[in-house]
Amino acid sequence: MEPNTLLDAALDEAGISHAGLAAHVNRAGAARGLRLRYEHTAVARWLKGQRPRGQVPDLICEVLADRLDRPVTLDDIGFVAVGGPSAAAPLARFVERATALWRSDEQQHPHVVGARALTGTPAVIPVWEWENPPEDGDVSRTGPVHVSEADVTTLQAARAHYEQMYRKAGGMATRARVVRFLNSEAAPLLRGSYGDDLGRRLHRATGGLVAVAGICAYDSDALGLSQRYFHQALRLAKASGDRGFGAYVIAMLVNQSLFLREYRQAVAFAEAALRAADEDVSPALAADLYAMQAKAYAFLGDRSGALACIRRAESAAGRISARREPAETDYVQPGLVNVQVAEALLRIGDLRAAREQAATAVHRPAHDRGRVHRLAILSHVELRQGDAEEAAQAALEMARAARGMESQRLRDRLRAVRRHLTETGGGGTAEAAELIDAALRVPL
Repeated sequence: MEPNTLLDAALDEAGISHAGLAAHVNRAGAARGLRLRYEHTAVARWLKGQRPRGQVPDLICEVLADRLDRPVTLDDIGFVAVGGPSAAAPLARFVERATALWRSDEQQHPHVVGARALTGTPAVIPVWEWENPPEDGDVSRTGPVHVSEADVTTLQAARAHYEQMYRKAGGMATRARVVRFLNSEAAPLLRGSYGDDLGRRLHRATGGLVAVAGICAYDSDALGLSQRYFHQALRLAKASGDRGFGAYVIAMLVNQSLFLREYRQAVAFAEAALRAADEDVSPALAADLYAMQAKAYAFLGDRSGALACIRRAESAAGRISARREPAETDYVQPGLVNVQVAEALLRIGDLRAAREQAATAVHRPAHDRGRVHRLAILSHVELRQGDAEEAAQAALEMARAARGMESQRLRDRLRAVRRHLTETGGGGTAEAAELIDAALRVPL
């Protein structure tokens, strides 16, 4: 079920508590001859996405309309459209649903922050809708705020700022700031006045920020929320008309699919991005998509598929020109493809080649977060080859590089490396394990 962020926003605007809404609905039902006995727990279920039966949705509209002194429709409280923000829905309606989610996230509402990741068809539909018609013919809008080119530039600068903060401090430390910026700065602009050309750039810039919010949510272990942010970014990419940006967003979904062990979905999403964006996929993005496909095939036990994607990833990496890449793909730094390939090779059992790729990745420049990931893979490969002392040295360096970052994903890395070290034993492993333990004792 999708969290009902529109109902959540309406309750907040009306100043009604969960228990208060239940009591008002019971009284409104009694006026119609209905015997209703709702409590605050029922409202909590509605906010999680459950739709009440019979006349109750209409009663909720009646209660809220009376409190807000304006008409309230079923669509206003999230009881018409099924599922999350959809490319098939009108853009204005999508904007209201998207901004309602940002508001609920900023306020840390549990039914939003703790939402489960979608699986099956609901997880696939946003990608299918991005890939297929209809397109947005005109995204212009009339609203209370006049949007300028300077506003779009500000959103672009904010995306770059928060991305760097994420890399240095982790998603848990960065997420609240991104979401607050979306609510205070991006939401009023999306509801403002702009023509079609400027509107497309506005949706593109906002989508970049929403993608960073999704990355930070993923890094905070809020996987369902992260997925919904990525779906929003994909809808904004469609409105912008920038196919390359849409493919970048799908790359984030591919990465999350790998983490959730949805390997066939990861392969399918990567293929959709490469197919639909075609020439708009930059070499860096293509390299990352192929490398992640290689990992997915390796986990599926498809050695030939993994090796074929490794070759494609390496070929694309050889064509990267930083000057021609969009801002978002600068995460594909030298060595990233090597470490992705190392993971795939490790999975299919080619330890020599995996170590060569992991060592190459470690010796290339990277931001601190990327370096932690590379050292973790190198340590794992070296342990698999029986080189416990070298693996421990890599683990020590990894633990030191991770200092100051608040990230559940990096903690996953630290725990995995510690487990591998203690299982293997050998020179230096105790010191590395102790340093990792010290890092893990600090609460996030």
